[in-house]
Amino acid sequence: MSWLDALEVAPEVAAELPDAGEVTAYLRGSAKPRVAEVLAQAEREDRTLIQPRCGVGGHQEMLALLRALEDGARPGVLTVTIDSYTRLARFAAARRLLEADPSRLNGYPLVAHGWRRGRELDRAVAVPLEIRHGSPDTQDLFAVAVASGITSFEGGGIAYNLPYSKDVPLTRSLRGWQNVDAACGELARDGVIVDRELFGTLTAVLVPPSISLAVTLLEAVSAARQGVRCISVAYPQGGEAHQDIAALRSIRELAHRYLPASVRVYPVLHQFMGVFPRHPAAAGALIRYGGLVARLGRATKVINKTDQEAVGIPDAAANIRGVRTVARGLADAAGPVPLDESRVGEEMYWMQREVDELVGPVLEGDCLPDDIAAAFRAGTLDIPFSASGHARSAVLPKRDAHGAIRYLDAGGLPFSAPTLRFHARRLAGQPRERDLIESLSADINYFLTTDVRSAAGIVRPRTRRTTVSAHPRHM
Repeated sequence: MSWLDALEVAPEVAAELPDAGEVTAYLRGSAKPRVAEVLAQAEREDRTLIQPRCGVGGHQEMLALLRALEDGARPGVLTVTIDSYTRLARFAAARRLLEADPSRLNGYPLVAHGWRRGRELDRAVAVPLEIRHGSPDTQDLFAVAVASGITSFEGGGIAYNLPYSKDVPLTRSLRGWQNVDAACGELARDGVIVDRELFGTLTAVLVPPSISLAVTLLEAVSAARQGVRCISVAYPQGGEAHQDIAALRSIRELAHRYLPASVRVYPVLHQFMGVFPRHPAAAGALIRYGGLVARLGRATKVINKTDQEAVGIPDAAANIRGVRTVARGLADAAGPVPLDESRVGEEMYWMQREVDELVGPVLEGDCLPDDIAAAFRAGTLDIPFSASGHARSAVLPKRDAHGAIRYLDAGGLPFSAPTLRFHARRLAGQPRERDLIESLSADINYFLTTDVRSAAGIVRPRTRRTTVSAHPRHM
């Protein structure tokens, strides 16, 4: 069976694709490093890669953007962000808008442009590309991306459904993504490793770390069972340094516990995805802080934000500034950084315990897609503030006095009594707002009212407190 046979591709899309064997030969014969190879080299050299987001509708404009970012920022990986029509498989609508006015598209319509232009994008820069999108069922897009020579593909059946779609059944999205992972398995058997990045960011609104880690872990288990050999687990920066560092460091430990040794796993930090400061200096401080957290958390890659985050889609210059600001944050870890390792260790213990309590019952079943869907129906898996009718969204998060995200109400999550008591203790003594909306709004707008340095708890200029190594060993 070829990698293309593993997919259910629409006939009109399949008719435009090259032969599966030609694609495999093209990928194997390319001298360009694949994303999996770049990640492995970064880990060997104890470096953290930086990757900006980018995507525009026009082909020449996309080529120019990629070249500008490579020349001006020297990122480790570059992104092709896909437009909303293509994400929803509305390829004809994307093609009409591409012909009429490509500037109205909010990303690159790869299926409409076709795999030949996709290869032009890939050959235009020396660094490898990754596809970012948001599709609940993405088999057509994946086929065109692979034919384009692109070797990293983000998403999963939970994380690219429940945060984005109102009424796509989980069993449908999970089985579609199973096919994508099976295609990656076939490619791996033919010597081509595709990196599968899992989107732990979810709704990006006060996501408790254990929910992010549990969702990506279940998607990783599913991917590994289909033969995927390289998995990047992306975690969303919540805002409190010790908790975020603990989550990033937990990724490898959880992978060792639940995944086969043949699967390479790389932690990735998505810089803060919540409400961003409008003032460039404040935004820059938050971006730099994210770089520091990524390094101390031993992330292999960080997806950067820009100082234009609060005002619109960033231009190339802002993205270049963002990459350089992250690089300064990574370098900050080489200096004296006061970090309470006992707090990090405590956070790791509890969030890993929570993940075990969430995924353990699901993995006891016989059919993972059905068991995941059943758990979401029952509320024993859940995502706060989901757009989907297939998640209960009964979980209520809240920041504690340090800014860490806790469970104010765990809904139907199957947490033990000690776990629930831990969160209750962390929230004890918090001032009570006038109503729930006020409380949630304050937590969501955290970095509009809280100075980055005080929120971090570890970013204090001119301090001489206890230091940690600039290059901590991987766990």
